[in-house]
Amino acid sequence: MRIYLDVCCFKRPYDDQSQLRVKLETEAKLFIQQEILTGNYELVWSYVLEYENNNNPYEERRNAIKDWKEVAKVFCTENRQILEFAEGLYKLGIRTKDALHVACAVQSGVDYFITTDKKLLHAQVKGLKIINPIDFIEVMEE
Repeated sequence: MRIYLDVCCFKRPYDDQSQLRVKLETEAKLFIQQEILTGNYELVWSYVLEYENNNNPYEERRNAIKDWKEVAKVFCTENRQILEFAEGLYKLGIRTKDALHVACAVQSGVDYFITTDKKLLHAQVKGLKIINPIDFIEVMEE
């Protein structure tokens, strides 16, 4: 199974863990990463993840997230189809970077796009299941 974790998902462990939802999403995200390492899921990395992570002002966090690029089985590079698809998503109200992440996920044939971004979780994208880490684990356990 191929999955895409967006930057907000990768950054979840660095958020305020005193909030129950954040703590649960963090634990779920860490579990998913362990499953990636054991080969149960195939991680997709993209040029958008790379760009966004490179702009992270916290070096330790940036480096920890960057390491997942080496674990990824698929690397999505920019192309015309991604840009056109992202432009269409933007016109539907999805923010630019989010639209690019989603377009990369679709182009890479992912089964699930995993995010903690509440606005993005409500987006409807044909052919893509957008889900938070907690719900992803629940679906996988069914």
